[in-house]
Amino acid sequence: MKVILPVAGKGTRLRPHTHTKAKSLVHVAGKTVLEHIISRLVPLAVEEYIFIVDENGSQIEHFMEQKFPDLTCSYIVQKERKGPAHAVWLASVNVAPGDDLLVVFNDTIFDADLSLIPRLCSDCDGLIYSKEVEDYQRFGVNVVKDGLIVNMIEKPDTPVSRLAQVGLYYLKDGCRFMEYLAAAIDAGDMVKGEYYLPAVFMRMLGDGLQLKAPEIDAWLDCGKPETILETNAYLLRGRHHIHGDSYNCVFIEPVHLERGVVVRDSVLGPNVSVAAGSIIERSIIRDSIVNGNSLVRNMVLTDSILGDNVHLISSARKMNIGDHSLIEMQG
Repeated sequence: MKVILPVAGKGTRLRPHTHTKAKSLVHVAGKTVLEHIISRLVPLAVEEYIFIVDENGSQIEHFMEQKFPDLTCSYIVQKERKGPAHAVWLASVNVAPGDDLLVVFNDTIFDADLSLIPRLCSDCDGLIYSKEVEDYQRFGVNVVKDGLIVNMIEKPDTPVSRLAQVGLYYLKDGCRFMEYLAAAIDAGDMVKGEYYLPAVFMRMLGDGLQLKAPEIDAWLDCGKPETILETNAYLLRGRHHIHGDSYNCVFIEPVHLERGVVVRDSVLGPNVSVAAGSIIERSIIRDSIVNGNSLVRNMVLTDSILGDNVHLISSARKMNIGDHSLIEMQG
């Protein structure tokens, strides 16, 4: 099996955290998004990881060399922003006859037993992993009949299906899939100037290929600040790890401190992760992510994300307040 990971893209919804780094290198629950994804793929004994990158590709390459030095990786630059299907098609130069493919987009972390792929795909041509959602109007959905996908609808107005596509795809015949991608690109099958995968899959369905829509156990969105905090809380469940140093502190589970973190005279939690090199002093923090080498002092934070090398410093207030007073401090 070969894995294609399109990691190009500006990650505009995650700004300012993606101004200086690739969006897949944003931290959540003690690891980067990319590390969470790769850790779920390693048990598959993947032959090659093919990264589709932009100008931040050197960051991805350096990260993989540091964290996963034993994996075989290649990097292809998407010089023109022509959409996700175009990005996947760029990997065709690395796909040989007999290769099966797993395509994994990096906006989401998934929970799914991928060891079941051979059984799930034994009698079909591919898998488009899905998750049942309530807000189906926000997603492209799979319409399933008798266990097979019969249609795909982008952001439906009516609940014809609640099975949202989650950005995880398996194709049994990699070369044939690349031929369908090339055909869609040659035909100029674009939406608002970009090529998307549903149009490619509909071509496959029209030719009689069979695709299934297995459901994943959890779909964890990392594309926006509010959803990455929700993902942080989900991944921290049952993972209360204090690997750093703490002095005179209270931790409300779950909290994840990496090695190299120092916390003094503070209250942290629930749902707080702090990356290596950071120092927190005389602060109260909950439902937040603090990235590496940051300093937080005399702060009360909630629902916050701090990037790398942030210094956030306040000072204690001195007050002299008489009886029957009401003080409300905003912000």
